[in-house]
Amino acid sequence: MVQIKTPEQIAKMRAAGLVVAAIHAATREAAVPGASTKDLDEVARKVLAEHSATPNFLGYGGFPATICTSVNEVVVHGIPSDEVVLKDGDIISIDCGAIVDGWHGDAAYTAFVGSGHAPELIELSRVTEESMWAGIAAMRQGNRLVDVSRAVETYIRRQPKPGGGRYGIVEDYGGHGIGTEMHMDPHLLNYVDRRRGKGPKLVPGFCLAIEPMVSLGTPKTEVLQDNWTVITTDGTWSSHWEHSVALTEQGPLVLTAPDGGRAKLAEHGITAAPDPLA
Repeated sequence: MVQIKTPEQIAKMRAAGLVVAAIHAATREAAVPGASTKDLDEVARKVLAEHSATPNFLGYGGFPATICTSVNEVVVHGIPSDEVVLKDGDIISIDCGAIVDGWHGDAAYTAFVGSGHAPELIELSRVTEESMWAGIAAMRQGNRLVDVSRAVETYIRRQPKPGGGRYGIVEDYGGHGIGTEMHMDPHLLNYVDRRRGKGPKLVPGFCLAIEPMVSLGTPKTEVLQDNWTVITTDGTWSSHWEHSVALTEQGPLVLTAPDGGRAKLAEHGITAAPDPLA
């Protein structure tokens, strides 16, 4: 069953989302050549402590760190390590979450380390991020879950890939409900699978973590021997973007965006819901 939140509960999720946004800002600044992914994990731990928040990744299913640090061909669930040192030209996707008063926030972004990145990598991240915002814009009353999936997939499929071919929309991982747990029903595909039907109707109080993962090649992935790190099977690099979003009576509120999603939703002709903590 889908957990429907009250306005008061959404306000608590907004508090958790703002902590996640603070982690993003701090780790983005720290993701420079010479930094290890373990260094970034320590930055995230410090931000959580400053906000008296709890990490929701640490210990989840046995995960050994506070954030996921996925570099280059790693799609998701990369484990921070002293041995993984960022270098000029890398890309890194950082996925993290926070718990405040029992309510969860979860979001991810892709960052460019140093300079000299190929245009196809810059475009890969842009396409992935904008497909997320297309999905967020589909979070409106009367739509169904499949409309979010369709919006994400349609945006990606309409973008020409530098050098030809198609982007790989990762098949084995997707978005999810979020609230009193990090991962809740429903599971959100980043493409339309007609065998699954239309999914539940979107109503006020519906909260989703929308997170496309896109590669420069295959949609197929494999898990390394650490039982966490997910890589593309063809070694092509990938991007991962995510926001937690609440649908309210006044429209969508992007819980993990500092401005609640106001600027990006305006590009889609949508007014973001008022921030309950403003």
